[in-house]
Amino acid sequence: MYHPYFRGKLFELITIREMAKLFADQNFVPVIEPVRESLGGLKKTLSAVREAGGRAIVIVNPYHGDHQDNGSSITRLLQEEFRDVDTISAGILLRNDMSVEEVMACYTQHAQHHPALVHAGFTEPKALAAALGDGLPGLTNVFVEDHAKLLYRKHFEQSTRILVRDGFKRQRNADYVVMEEFSDLHVTFGDLGMAGFGDFLMVGDAYTEGGGPAYAVAIHLTFIDPDKDDVMYIYHFVSDTKDTPTDPAGKFAQALAKLIAKLDSGTSHILETEAIKEFRALHAKGHFPGLGYIKKLSMKHHIETLADYLG
Repeated sequence: MYHPYFRGKLFELITIREMAKLFADQNFVPVIEPVRESLGGLKKTLSAVREAGGRAIVIVNPYHGDHQDNGSSITRLLQEEFRDVDTISAGILLRNDMSVEEVMACYTQHAQHHPALVHAGFTEPKALAAALGDGLPGLTNVFVEDHAKLLYRKHFEQSTRILVRDGFKRQRNADYVVMEEFSDLHVTFGDLGMAGFGDFLMVGDAYTEGGGPAYAVAIHLTFIDPDKDDVMYIYHFVSDTKDTPTDPAGKFAQALAKLIAKLDSGTSHILETEAIKEFRALHAKGHFPGLGYIKKLSMKHHIETLADYLG
């Protein structure tokens, strides 16, 4: 049902490993686009998904990162380590520079790994649907909404269709408003004729290699508002210090104090997830675990929040 889209950086992969049991229990299917040359972390992550009895889709032709020119090592990993694992699918990323012939060649090459198609800029949906023919009903098609509007998606009506929306409006940390709408797709995906939905969590679809110095630190936390038709919103708790690249620990403490104050107000609608318990523990200890770890906690909270709503 829920298909969170991850780029395979360190803390994204750790998040999937730590949430593997919940993913399996909830029938959530992570989509992973590997962006790092080393595939050791990906192998470990897919093994955790398999051991938990879950499913995952792995992009074999990434658009971003170290494998964008050649994804053969990802294909090799699937063939050597996950050959007979029905629950690990090869995801084929369909961009605007691909032809129908190229898509079908990649599809055929990965036939033994239950390929799923991830539509993110492709321009020939009618011709592709015709080429897939009798294979269409058994296929999962994942559509990145900004690149695949209603008319585009109609060509694949016979298949299992998943719609992925980018609810995270990325800005400089210093520029975030306190709260804004994130998405209503968890409520409306069925009305749109979709079998499931996804998002890019609180990372967003825009890809960057690595963060520069943090002039401001922000904690991004989603919540579902029952008073507003269960729409999901996102808080941005931003440090007061925004004009120097030094002291990330001090800035985190400022942002965390705002988060705790909001939680304790009783009006936040933030679910008291395991991730929130960890934020509370960090506040009590006055500990700064690093910016990657904070992002991981925000992602875990988001997944736990959707699991609670959909469960």
